[in-house]
Amino acid sequence: MGRITTTRLSWSVKGHRLLDGIEMAAHDGKVVGLLGPNGSGKSTLLRLLAGLRRPDTGTVRYDDTGLRELGRRVLARRLAVVEQDVSAHHHVNVRQVVELGRTPFRGRFGALSERDRGIVDAALERTEIADKQHQSWHTLSGGERQRTQLARALAQEPREILLDEPTNHLDIRHQLELLDLLTSLDVTCVVALHDLNLAARYCDHVIVLDHGQVAAAGDPETVLTPDLIRSVYGVDVLVDREHVTGTLRVTYLAATARQTTATKAMQLDHQ
Repeated sequence: MGRITTTRLSWSVKGHRLLDGIEMAAHDGKVVGLLGPNGSGKSTLLRLLAGLRRPDTGTVRYDDTGLRELGRRVLARRLAVVEQDVSAHHHVNVRQVVELGRTPFRGRFGALSERDRGIVDAALERTEIADKQHQSWHTLSGGERQRTQLARALAQEPREILLDEPTNHLDIRHQLELLDLLTSLDVTCVVALHDLNLAARYCDHVIVLDHGQVAAAGDPETVLTPDLIRSVYGVDVLVDREHVTGTLRVTYLAATARQTTATKAMQLDHQ
């Protein structure tokens, strides 16, 4: 397993600060949920954690080593990334996409070993996509593509996985199965989620982002309070426990009276 930490992490584009002073920790084997409205910085933070962008300030560390000190190959052998939308696979089938997860462990032109093939088989089975393994990537549904990408990530045998809205495009059954799978892995997971109830049920730790800053962090029961949700999401909620499972439950009541910039502009336009 591995640990991911950040210190005073910030990132800007064209002078606009999108992330500001992010301090976070994802500990060994834990599922950490990144929460927050659209535009709060979840995807940007994941890209910084993956080394796909270089921060303006601050550091990302994997265990006790800075991200910039890790070589690409070393990082690829420990970190898997599951993005929201991937459309770069041309003229390949599902199995070939999953086999890409073994790339960091073989030579540039090296063939898959018997062990590699066994790992790919297991990843296909765990994500319930084995029956589609010879099907073209372009014929898959959104949910099937998502499960294929997760299978590719599992084929890397990672110590850490970063997932950007992995439940998008999935039906309810596959949402639950995917998150059940993540919690069963001996892997540190950082996962961006929209659904607060899924976060409450599956995450050991949650980090709520608001306008590029950490609004709150901790276990779901401590963080997901009516006041916090109203402040960050602009929604009144009831937070209680589900009667059968005892899981924390968020029931949405109504949008608050807080006006968005767009609403104010429309009102002024009609005055």
